Amino acid sequence: MANVCAICGKGVVTGIQVSHSHIRSKRTWKPNLQKVHALVNGTPTRINVCTRCLRSGKVQRAI
Repeated sequence: MANVCAICGKGVVTGIQVSHSHIRSKRTWKPNLQKVHALVNGTPTRINVCTRCLRSGKVQRAI
């Protein structure tokens, strides 16, 4: 499960892309995940976190 945020659970979303000429094709939208050293239960651990969680301060970075 590498394409899932460890904090909020945001993952890959699938849908249909529609062009100007209305040609429909399947596509995926991937979250902007970053591998971050964060404190999990007081120990520094490397986790995948989306940038929305990083920006909002939900993750305490390990120095």
